[in-house]
Amino acid sequence: MVLSWTRRNVFRRAKKEKGQIQGGGRGGELEVEVVIPNHFRCPVSLELMTDPVTLSTGITYDRVSIEKWIEGGNKTCPVTNQVLTNFDNIPNHAIRRMIQDWCVENSSYGIERIPTPRIPLSSYEVSQTCTRILSACRRGDDKKCQELVGKIKDWGRDERNRKCIIGSRARTDAGNGADAVLGHAFDCFSSGDSFDTHVVVLEEILEVLTWMIPLGEEGVSKLSSKASLNCLVWFLEGKDLASRQSAALLLRQAHVQELARVGKVAEALVKMIREPTGSASTKACLATIFNLVSSAENRGEITERFVELDLVSLLLEAIVDGDKGVCEKALGILDCVCDIQKGKEVVKNNALTLPLVVKKLFRVSPLASSFVVSILKKNFDKKEEGALIEAVQLGTFQKLLVLLQVGCDDSTKENATELLKLLNSYRNKATCTDSSSDFKYLKKSF
Repeated sequence: MVLSWTRRNVFRRAKKEKGQIQGGGRGGELEVEVVIPNHFRCPVSLELMTDPVTLSTGITYDRVSIEKWIEGGNKTCPVTNQVLTNFDNIPNHAIRRMIQDWCVENSSYGIERIPTPRIPLSSYEVSQTCTRILSACRRGDDKKCQELVGKIKDWGRDERNRKCIIGSRARTDAGNGADAVLGHAFDCFSSGDSFDTHVVVLEEILEVLTWMIPLGEEGVSKLSSKASLNCLVWFLEGKDLASRQSAALLLRQAHVQELARVGKVAEALVKMIREPTGSASTKACLATIFNLVSSAENRGEITERFVELDLVSLLLEAIVDGDKGVCEKALGILDCVCDIQKGKEVVKNNALTLPLVVKKLFRVSPLASSFVVSILKKNFDKKEEGALIEAVQLGTFQKLLVLLQVGCDDSTKENATELLKLLNSYRNKATCTDSSSDFKYLKKSF
């Protein structure tokens, strides 16, 4: 608390500058207690207010304390318990100046003057700027729009202002918030004959939208238009690193059915996996691919296109040393790829598939393990004797037994049980493998 901190400083200063000599020549301490006026303390933290703000109920709090209270889901005034009609925090300059004067008066006791806080961004300013952006879009004035978007970008450098921008839900012509307005602007300047004409303002919008993720439904709707998606794919295939990363993150927000109709989206996503620009963008691309191959209406056609682009090899490479998020998404995509015959053949023919997939069982997460079991189930049959023997030699049988003992969802349990029945008949064959030409699997009696 401020009071205890003040006392420590007072005693230290008193001992140094105002010590008294008592009997025996030994130094004493001048005990001085500085009492903080109650109306200078925050009712929530009981500490000296450094940025006093007043709510609609007329009670003043320290900004940090009341913001934490509101962010915690509370909708009432802590003192009066009245329901707040709005959550606007009005700076109380009168109290702040009084606190500063009190600090100066007691500076001799080690109390430091509180600094004058910067005036934070208000939702009204955000609303006005959004309205001006919409006006610039209607006029086709990309220069003015770029200037206004840059203003929002500068505001967003401060964490408190960023929260205000993201949290503002000012009613505008384009939707319910800044993300919807910027989505509208992106759609507006993406509708021309050439993206190069407005590339600067589009890049600015991309950068700002990335720190507004997850976007609201209206913002997602604007970014899911044909023009916006074509533009995002164009950025994804470009050379600017920052724009490619932003486009990857925003494509994940788009509606899957609309994205599936965009030409060259598969090529652009595979290029991002082959030439990674960062962990976040790689995961975003993997998540987008998973959504396409699992949920799109034409997922069979899209999956086949991904297989033709050699996505399977890239996924296996990603699984080798990928983190939890990468492995889960890559295994999920492989599982979906195995739903089509062409994809299953490619997965089977890759020598890395079985060792890598089996290795990830139990090593990543329950979700990853369920994908592994599904992949194995889709690729194993009695005709694949060589693959079944290799699976037993890799310890698949034992791992599946442990999986059933540990517990898993019903679908995974059913697949694991069927795999155990299939592998059981090959356990002896795996032990007595003819290794005359290759002693790798030779079993010794000792």
